[in-house]
Amino acid sequence: MRSAIAGSDPAAPAPRYALVMIQELADQDYHFDPADPRAPSMEQWNRMTLAERARVVAMLPSEVPLELVPPEGDPHWAAKVDARRTLEAFFHRIGRKIYLSSELAVFYPSEPTFAPDVLAVAEVDPHPRTKWVVADEGKGLDLVIEVHFAGHASKDYVANVERYARLGIREYFVFDCKRLRLHGHRLPDARARTYQPLVPQKAMFASEVLGLELAIDGSKLRFLYGGAAVPEAEEMIDRLESMLATVTAHREDAERLAQAEADRASMLELRLTEMERKLAEAQAEIERLKHRG
Repeated sequence: MRSAIAGSDPAAPAPRYALVMIQELADQDYHFDPADPRAPSMEQWNRMTLAERARVVAMLPSEVPLELVPPEGDPHWAAKVDARRTLEAFFHRIGRKIYLSSELAVFYPSEPTFAPDVLAVAEVDPHPRTKWVVADEGKGLDLVIEVHFAGHASKDYVANVERYARLGIREYFVFDCKRLRLHGHRLPDARARTYQPLVPQKAMFASEVLGLELAIDGSKLRFLYGGAAVPEAEEMIDRLESMLATVTAHREDAERLAQAEADRASMLELRLTEMERKLAEAQAEIERLKHRG
């Protein structure tokens, strides 16, 4: 393993964590470059011990360079956040295990890192993560959604189409929230590394990964299940609050009715007690009169 960090000034001292990594993995040919952090190749990964793998994962940064996620304004931010929250709420309700994230640093073996607007990995524990290291997780991404608003369209429509297919990401969707267009791509099989464009049916794109359809509704990207729109998080909150208000009102009505019934039962009990008292007095009077006679 080389003692200097590739791409750095040979005269400048290497960062402490990089020097530790170099020393601890001296028997490996994996070389960590802070200026271009990449996960090791699968051959290098397979030669590492569990402790060495853990150190590599810890060393890979969770911070994403600004050039990978350039700011595009509120429409771009809102579209990806709404998409992620909607999917998270939906899969939580139906109990499906699927991991969703946004702008998460993703490390494929030997590849430059990238951070999709929305990513999904099916059938994995959805616990919080600071990065996705494919070799460590044992699985790559299943779906990526990129939101395009400004910037170079060639990144989303050309470069990513080639790259995501080459990495084996099963489905890739691009939502142009400025022009209100939606494009879908899918690998025809597990071994394919070239996407086939998806053809919308009734203006909807079917996602096999999500088990949902995607469509544009007004100015928004919508998800549908069986043709019915999956409510967004805010819509679900409004719906639940309305349901809560209705249930609360019904409960209060039931409590008032129960109280009225309780008052009525109490009154009937008092009347019954009074009748039993009068009956006892009458019986006593009858017995008294009989004895006088």
